[in-house]
Amino acid sequence: MQLVVLGLNHKTAPVEVRECFSFSEEQVKQALKYFRDQEEFSECVLLSTCNRTELYAVVEDADEALPIMRQFLQRMAVNPPDARKYLFFFTDEDCINHLFRVASSLDSLIIGEGQILSQVKRAYSLARDAENTSTVLNTLFHRAIAVGKKVRTVTHIAYSAVSVSYAAVEMAKKAFGDLTESNVLLVGAGQMSELTARHLVANGVKTVFVSNRNYKRAVELANKFQGIAINFENYIEAANKADIVITSTGAPHYMIRTKDVVRLMQQREGRPLIFIDIAVPRDVEPEVGEIHGVTLYNIDDLEAVVATNIKLRKKEALAAEKIIDAERAELVEKFRYLSYQPVLANLRDKAEQMRLREVKRALAKLPDISPEERKIMENMSKMIVRKLMRDPMISMNEVTGTSKENFYVDAICGLFKLDPIEESNNNEEKYCYRYARQ
Repeated sequence: MQLVVLGLNHKTAPVEVRECFSFSEEQVKQALKYFRDQEEFSECVLLSTCNRTELYAVVEDADEALPIMRQFLQRMAVNPPDARKYLFFFTDEDCINHLFRVASSLDSLIIGEGQILSQVKRAYSLARDAENTSTVLNTLFHRAIAVGKKVRTVTHIAYSAVSVSYAAVEMAKKAFGDLTESNVLLVGAGQMSELTARHLVANGVKTVFVSNRNYKRAVELANKFQGIAINFENYIEAANKADIVITSTGAPHYMIRTKDVVRLMQQREGRPLIFIDIAVPRDVEPEVGEIHGVTLYNIDDLEAVVATNIKLRKKEALAAEKIIDAERAELVEKFRYLSYQPVLANLRDKAEQMRLREVKRALAKLPDISPEERKIMENMSKMIVRKLMRDPMISMNEVTGTSKENFYVDAICGLFKLDPIEESNNNEEKYCYRYARQ
């Protein structure tokens, strides 16, 4: 068995490519169902966010799995280009390292942002609920989530935490300076919009207008910040009162068209307007940025804001890398033992059954012994079993991952008449996280 990940992110693909591969939760569930029926894939998790789409899997052979995974993502995407030049493919320890970095936000557009950890949790939860995970990915994702939490707790990487929404506000401040006289229109009332609104209010913005397809949700969000809810049909008209329009709707098509903004700018009589499009797929038609008086930023433009944060967080990122290195080494060691743990577990169970049976027989012949003497017998029998188990365990530890491993597993099963364990892949070049299915 091998552990693999195939994906693309903000480092390998521009926004116009990423948005083609941005999948809804329902699409993720459909993908999980597809892979559950594929014999080549033992387990899989699909992580899809605005900045990355990554398919993690446990497969028989990485080389054979790669084209299947690539073709599936290509089929699932909406009007995609040929994605091969944008995709990365990691196996085994590199896959572990990548997920740990993702969960710790070291691979994020903005280092230290907090959303990615919850997104990793959600992706794993969907796969687990769909019965697409087992020993390997359960172990991997539990550890990745723990590593992400540890990095945020032990280091200062999340101090003055930034996110895509915070970066959007920073761009607005760069354009207007003091935001206390600025009005802002949020198109979309989801989590991203709420985070943006919190940052805006913290920076003293004058008025927050909120427009959403679900008007009730727009009212709820507007009330949190003493803002004003706008009917969704009227958001273009409401933009006339705004200095900044921030969009994050999750719609599959452009929400704000060039022709509408041309009419809007005629009404504004020269007053400038900034659009900050933080949605993937994009909400604002790219040609809007060419209109006189309009400045348009999309999610890729946030990299300019990110650059200022990288310098401040570099030291903490280095500390986080050390944590990841240690955790990765520990997990690799744990995975090495997965292939023979069932054998030793069977051996321990058999030894414990024999111990209990013989202690019971002995105690039946000694009805008058005291509780203290009974305890001494119990402890003595446990120590005998433990010491007998010690040498086989040490020997197995020494040969794990070598050509002798299968020999030792077979020998222990034969000598102690244990139930046979399913054979593992014995290709040393592709050896990684083999495990016995129980």
